[in-house]
Amino acid sequence: MPIKKILVVDDSPTERLALAEALAGSGYQIITAESGEDAITKSRSELPDLILMDVVMPGMNGYQATRTISRDAATRSIPIIMCTSKGLETDRIWGMRQGAYDYLVKPVDHADLLKRIQALG
Repeated sequence: MPIKKILVVDDSPTERLALAEALAGSGYQIITAESGEDAITKSRSELPDLILMDVVMPGMNGYQATRTISRDAATRSIPIIMCTSKGLETDRIWGMRQGAYDYLVKPVDHADLLKRIQALG
């Protein structure tokens, strides 16, 4: 299934804007969320083709949101790529165990991200 609509989840307006601009410039439709709770709500209402999930956010973190989205019958087929500053191998393993499809450490290389997205589609 080609990736067209991407949900970008990050509590940092700067990170959201940078990812949204890079992806929109490549023709993707972008939806944004600024919290884990917001990500769950929008993943259900918008049914994006892909979710880019930050980990460190106030309230529900990205691991918790990923676990919820990946275990919900309505959203479990949506791939999630974690984009986070948490770069330890144990962080990556934990993210994948929560249901993430891939894991990138910030600062995210936009060319690498685009290649990974294209590989999904």
